[in-house]
Amino acid sequence: MKNFGPMAWTRYLFRVFTGVQPKAMLQCLNKAQEKSGKSRALLLGDMLWCLGRYGAGYHDYLMFQFFNMDGPHRRTYVTRLKNKRLVTLMNDPAAAQTFDHKARFYMRFKEYIGRDFMVVAGATAPQMARFMEGKDLIFAKPDVGESGKGIELLRTADFPNAQALLGYVKSRNLGVVEEPLRQHPDLDKLYPHSVNTLRVVTLLAGSPGNWRAQCVYAVIKTGCSGHFVDNLESGGLFCPLDLETGRICGPGHTSDLRVLNQHPDTGVELCGFQVPMVREAIELCLKAAMVEPRMRYLGWDVCITPQGPVIVEGNDYPGYDFWQQPEHTPDRIGLWPYYKKLIPEL
Repeated sequence: MKNFGPMAWTRYLFRVFTGVQPKAMLQCLNKAQEKSGKSRALLLGDMLWCLGRYGAGYHDYLMFQFFNMDGPHRRTYVTRLKNKRLVTLMNDPAAAQTFDHKARFYMRFKEYIGRDFMVVAGATAPQMARFMEGKDLIFAKPDVGESGKGIELLRTADFPNAQALLGYVKSRNLGVVEEPLRQHPDLDKLYPHSVNTLRVVTLLAGSPGNWRAQCVYAVIKTGCSGHFVDNLESGGLFCPLDLETGRICGPGHTSDLRVLNQHPDTGVELCGFQVPMVREAIELCLKAAMVEPRMRYLGWDVCITPQGPVIVEGNDYPGYDFWQQPEHTPDRIGLWPYYKKLIPEL
């Protein structure tokens, strides 16, 4: 596995600089000015310094509120470039293909999926007919995709026969069809219109033949505004979870950096809400993390069903921002020291 050495770091940093979107950067700059009261010229200089010194993109700078932080504290945060370094060091690109393609992932982790599914490629009408039996609704997902984009919720009654449904999903380049998951009724109270999943981040520490799976953190994601997916890009929110008690232990956050104490749709008080079977979900992910040891740093999306947790998908870019929001790090200490203890080669 390649190390993220100085030359690779320089090339990646160059791509980041050349990929800057001026409009998005200006928006971050304006929001940073609103929050800090500092001049834009000062903030811009500091923002560029943080990119070069700490690998923090302009979204990182705003999201983590680097404008209110000194150097020693900034150094503790996992930023965009540090996360790239971590993923490059820990995950083998060849093995990542399993996580980038849903069909491959479902087949490899079949015992952890916990629901009926069918791979579309090579499927026949009789196979689709068998899959449709007893199902009023099905989800159809692109084989390659992220953030819930391209997922369709289909009513089987809207298609005259299995051949028509199969033809539709193939024409839409959808790679997997699956039965809808039913979440635990306690999570319906939080938000009933989407499956509200846990994001459990795992890391394999140790050495080949002696790997130890660790849970870095867990959060819960929920949908909002009637959306049937819980992704932040679709307007969802997330909250941190106490790994011991399974309770939400901080306010909710959205992709536009709103801080919420109650769910905007249901009015449920977020902090203190008891999420069922969190320990069981973590144990499930720790077992799944050992299946492919070439992928040492992963984020698992888990649904808590009435019967227990099941894995929805695995992510080879787990997300570094969930556990580093200002409200979740009152001591202004990020995750980087924790990672360095587990991974001496960082």
